[in-house]
Amino acid sequence: MKMRHIQELPTPEELKAAFPLNEEIRRIKAKRDQEIEDIFTGKDDRLILIIGPCSADREDAVLEYMEKLAVVQEKVKDRIFMIPRVYTNKPRTKGTGYKGMLHQPDPHQKEDMLAGIIAIRKLHADVVTKTGFTCAEEMLYPENHAYLSDLLSYVAVGARSVEDQQHRITASGIGIPAGMKNPTGGDLSVMMNAITAAQAPQKFVYRGWEVETDGNPLAHAILRGYVDKFNNAHANYHYEDLMELYHLYEKSGLQNPACIVDCNHSNSGKQYEQQIRIACDVMRSRKESAQIRSLVKGLMVESYLVDGCQSTDGTVYGKSITDPCLGWEKSEQLIYMLAELC
Repeated sequence: MKMRHIQELPTPEELKAAFPLNEEIRRIKAKRDQEIEDIFTGKDDRLILIIGPCSADREDAVLEYMEKLAVVQEKVKDRIFMIPRVYTNKPRTKGTGYKGMLHQPDPHQKEDMLAGIIAIRKLHADVVTKTGFTCAEEMLYPENHAYLSDLLSYVAVGARSVEDQQHRITASGIGIPAGMKNPTGGDLSVMMNAITAAQAPQKFVYRGWEVETDGNPLAHAILRGYVDKFNNAHANYHYEDLMELYHLYEKSGLQNPACIVDCNHSNSGKQYEQQIRIACDVMRSRKESAQIRSLVKGLMVESYLVDGCQSTDGTVYGKSITDPCLGWEKSEQLIYMLAELC
């Protein structure tokens, strides 16, 4: 094999032993996990809002954002349950560019994955300690989920990963909600197959072990729009799209039919300010239809301290270096608007 060994990384067990969690963090996670499960199973009718930066590129800006978010969460807690995005590894369509804090804890320095796995564990633990939030991640590398499994409350499987068997079957054993995005080409049957696989018991190889799972009844759909063969973006958050998904669930026999609508990506054509309009449109669909209200459990919004995005070598504090995000002022206004529409 033409691979050069750089350094041996600790196992998840070794990393967790080196950076253990205190009992208060464990208590917070258990409580939030139960609240999130109650929303997905219909016992709690609050709206889930998965909100935060496209990528968590620097700890200080992420923590400032999360502290602001925690203040707003307290004001809307009876209607909205927030699961912040702390996405520390990023998919790259061409395999190049900034791949997230996991690869580069400092985006201006070279890749160092040992420093990266330590940095992302520290960041997630600091968010819980400072704000009481347990967060969401994208499961880009299924074998790495174990480094954060005692901290996360939500996982998304991305549009490029949703057809991969290892992602699907690993999602069956993570014990928290796993959102399966529709693929970039928009075929909903691919997404539904992924949910089916994740909800089923599985036996497979994971980090050198033969393992088995009972299945994940909280695996569900994320609609994020799609692109056609001419690379034109198309939305799939409209009333008709949501009803189509509702009927697909009816035919599937899957447990806990649920959907999160991603307001950015191809749904917005990456026009980040459109997230406000899209979120409000979905809320109107929930008002119009009891079926859609029962199906759509929440929204996903990309949001940071400063509007837009900048290049990877940019120096604007709190501005995304990946996809463009809503700035804080617009995000805060959106959250209050959503609370009124719930």
